Amino acid sequence: MKNILLVSSAQTRPLLLCILLLVVASACNHSAPPAPPAESVKLTKYPRNIILLIGDGMGISQITAAMYAHDAPLALEQFPIVGLIKTYASDDLITDSAAGATAFAAGVKTYNGAIGVNQDMVPVPTILEEAAARGMATGLIATSSITHATPAAFIAHVKYRHMMEEIAADFLKTPIDLFIGGGKKYFDRREKDNRNLYRELQTQGYLVSDYLQEDLSNIKLNAERPFAYFTADAEPLPFQSGRDYLVPATRLSLPFLEKRSREGFFLMIEGSQIDWGGHANDSEYIISEMLDFDQAIGAVLEFAKENGETLVIVTSDHETGGYAINTGSAMGNILGAFTTDKHTATLVPVFAFGPGAELFAGTYENTAIYDKMRNALNFKGISGSAASASSN
Repeated sequence: MKNILLVSSAQTRPLLLCILLLVVASACNHSAPPAPPAESVKLTKYPRNIILLIGDGMGISQITAAMYAHDAPLALEQFPIVGLIKTYASDDLITDSAAGATAFAAGVKTYNGAIGVNQDMVPVPTILEEAAARGMATGLIATSSITHATPAAFIAHVKYRHMMEEIAADFLKTPIDLFIGGGKKYFDRREKDNRNLYRELQTQGYLVSDYLQEDLSNIKLNAERPFAYFTADAEPLPFQSGRDYLVPATRLSLPFLEKRSREGFFLMIEGSQIDWGGHANDSEYIISEMLDFDQAIGAVLEFAKENGETLVIVTSDHETGGYAINTGSAMGNILGAFTTDKHTATLVPVFAFGPGAELFAGTYENTAIYDKMRNALNFKGISGSAASASSN
């Protein structure tokens, strides 16, 4: 359907593929020998769709606290495959979300603050861009601004994560089918130029709306038009303060993306503010965000079980807060404690369900998430990680 539903999107795909090839060629234009081929495992069944859910700042203790604070099993407990990943960045044992998300999105270890570039600041193709170039539908949903580090790393290429307006401009360079999150001001009230990206998206054929115009739950999507929705001017509220769009956004996106392309879809959903609860050393903040994120996971699992062609991956970019459940805690009453208000280097979990889930068992680098997703989607040709490695 993608090649007939949206003319502007179809016209941009050959250009996007050329850009991706140029990025890879540029990264490979060095005298060092080529990197070994990315992991390739023959699967008994390949997924048509991948949904990657990232709980920012979510470690084992954050999951445990939500589990013990809640009176029913978590959706996370339904996953048959569990693994662990090493989260360090290229320049620091303690990663930030930018380097961590770039590892997932492009398969490279890079410096803290980097968005979609390697440690030499060279842009690297992302799994979302590769999927779009192959005709798949793509989407991003976050409980932060959509220009925040994690969603940005899948679609933008800038030297530093705080370049929010540059990140917003990159959304118009890749034919993404759906994005939902905060950060409206980086699109329509820019300080560095006079562009109105909100209007430019509309010109490109997008249905664009926001929290000031209508509630997300009232929107009826037409699969013939891509969709952008802004949930806040800057950063959305915490769940405890009334933010309630993550589950509705998830449920809205799945049938929409399924209809957008016969080639399947790639969707990244971030529970962004688990991390913010860790930075605030606020146990209740963490637990409420975890439970909201878990409800979104439940909605995804419901879809995946019925669909039968969807690989679901849940992981984290890093742990935040050095969070622990202390003596005196009880079921329904968690006494949390913290060792820091920053990130830590502890391993974080990976959960997988559906065709290709077996790839995600074991202990491995965070960059392997990208390679395993490419393997699951049966993407051929040089990967972004291999191109980056050969440039060093």
